[in-house]
Amino acid sequence: MASEAQQVPVINTSDYDRQKELKLFDDTKAGVKGLVDQGVTRIPRIFITPSDGRVTKPVSDDVDIAIPVIDIEGVDKNVNVRKRIVEEIRDASETWGFFQLLNHDIPLNVMDEIIDVVRRFHEQPQEVKAEYYTRDRLKKVGFHSNFDLYEAPATNWRDTFFANMAPDYLDPETLPVVC
Repeated sequence: MASEAQQVPVINTSDYDRQKELKLFDDTKAGVKGLVDQGVTRIPRIFITPSDGRVTKPVSDDVDIAIPVIDIEGVDKNVNVRKRIVEEIRDASETWGFFQLLNHDIPLNVMDEIIDVVRRFHEQPQEVKAEYYTRDRLKKVGFHSNFDLYEAPATNWRDTFFANMAPDYLDPETLPVVC
């Protein structure tokens, strides 16, 4: 018997206008946190993966799967080390889509401050955050729930703050005040 957490409601598609619900969600410019702040008690349909897109069995029986870990020590000192690291990053990106970096030399206090800044951004009043809400991929600074909101079969339950620092210079004045 499936546990309650595993049961996913069957969606009656005859009365469901996904594009309309996506637009309503998008037009709020409040993101997922906006739904939570409103006290939503049920996950909206736009966030539920259609039954034909769900994984019904494990992709692998291998219980020893590990996140790729890449040590970038020496990346700037030796061309051969750099080539190896670039290849490891390429492989991890193509195979997994993510990886963990070691020896990146970013101090823990800087990483903690980044997390704190993102938290402060998302805790601002909705009308302040709405000024930064965008799906424009050319923007250097912004916030969104999903860039592919209207294309993906299900919307991801997340909000994302982004500030693209490269390859072009980012004027600090374009960052939100809390940053």
